[in-house]
Amino acid sequence: MLSTTALYTDLSCYYDLMCADINYEAQSRQIHRLHQLFGNSGKKHLDLACGTGPHVRHFIDLGYQSSGLDINQPMLDIALTRCPEAHFSLGNMCQFSVDSKLDLITCFLYSIHYSNDLAELENCIKSVHVALNKGGIFCFNAVDKTLINNNSFVRHSTEYENSEFTFQSGWFYSGDGDKQALKLSIEKSTQEQTQCWQDEHAMVAVNFKQLTALLSPYFEVHLFEHDYDAIMPWNRRSGNALFACVKI
Repeated sequence: MLSTTALYTDLSCYYDLMCADINYEAQSRQIHRLHQLFGNSGKKHLDLACGTGPHVRHFIDLGYQSSGLDINQPMLDIALTRCPEAHFSLGNMCQFSVDSKLDLITCFLYSIHYSNDLAELENCIKSVHVALNKGGIFCFNAVDKTLINNNSFVRHSTEYENSEFTFQSGWFYSGDGDKQALKLSIEKSTQEQTQCWQDEHAMVAVNFKQLTALLSPYFEVHLFEHDYDAIMPWNRRSGNALFACVKI
C-alpha cells in the first residue's frame, strides 16, 4: 500500500482518468449560477485543492480571473499546461493567504474533507473568510458522516495507452469521532499483467449541523441538494450537499 502522497504523486498523470466520469463543466456552471444568485458579481476566483485544473479551465472560459491551489506539485504542473493563463500555487488549503481579495472560492470533489481534523477545518474556513471580499462566496460539497453507507462505492473503467484502468472509491466512517476515510483502489491491466494500488485517504468527518456551526460565525450559509442540473434546497435526508456561504 502506498501513502496518499506517494499514490497521487506517482499516478498524477492518471488523475484525469480517475475522474473521467465527472462532468466538470456542469459543476462549474452550477457554482457560477450560485455566484450570480448570492455573490457580489466580482470575477476573482480561487479553486482550493484544484488538482490538475479542470474546474479552473471552465471558470476561465466563463470569464473569471481564475487561480488554483493544491498541495501536490505534479498536479499543478499538469494544471498549468491546461490553463497557462492561470496562476497556480503550491500550498495547504488550511493555511493559505492571498495577495488581493477574491470574489469566489471553490472546493470541489469533497476536498474540504482533506482537512486533518476539526481544528484544521476551522482554519480553512477562517482562511477563506479572510481571503474573500465582502459579499464573496465560498462554494463546496460535503458529506454528512452520520449518513455514510460503508458498503456503497462508485466504480468506472476507461482505456488509456493500451491499458485498461478500473477505479473504485467509497466512504468509510467508523461511527465515532471526527475521522473518516476515502477508500480508493486502482487497477491497471495491460495484456496479461495487472497492477493494483490500494489506499485510504484520511479525512475529517463532520455532520452538516457541525459544519454549519463552524461556518456561521463567518458566513450566511445556504445548503442545496447535490445536483449540478438544478438548484434545490437540501432535503435534510441526503448524505451529501452543496454549500454556498456568503461572507458576512
